[in-house]
Amino acid sequence: MNDAKTELGRKLLKIKKQHGWKWSDIAAKLGHAPVWTAAACLGQMSMTEETAAKTQTLFGLTDEEAELLAEAPYRGSLPTAVPTDPLIYRFYELIQVYGTTWKDMIHEEFGDGIMSAIDFDMTLERQPDQKGDRVKLTMSGKFLPYKRY
Repeated sequence: MNDAKTELGRKLLKIKKQHGWKWSDIAAKLGHAPVWTAAACLGQMSMTEETAAKTQTLFGLTDEEAELLAEAPYRGSLPTAVPTDPLIYRFYELIQVYGTTWKDMIHEEFGDGIMSAIDFDMTLERQPDQKGDRVKLTMSGKFLPYKRY
């Protein structure tokens, strides 16, 4: 694991909070989607040198920190196999309950393969509802069929 990337992510979160920025604000300044921007700043994606330079200027980072943003990360940021944070655990719970359903439905629609987490987009929206606002996540990943020899 890259503890330096994790520490840098914590530093960026602190600066973000001090300025009252939202991920959508930062994303607009960097020219990327908010979800990708958050993942990159938290150490789960590698930035191009150009984006790392923009991030350096925006956050007032050192050259070494900007270089770290461009490094390929060790992906996977959860400290335990079963997440203990309640919000993150709900996603784990969704996989437990719906994982086999999603797998079967994807196979039914596309055939034997997977949804890419590399060629992947995700958006997050607030959806107003009279019973309380809802979280709307939209995920889109390229279908990758398994090769047959």
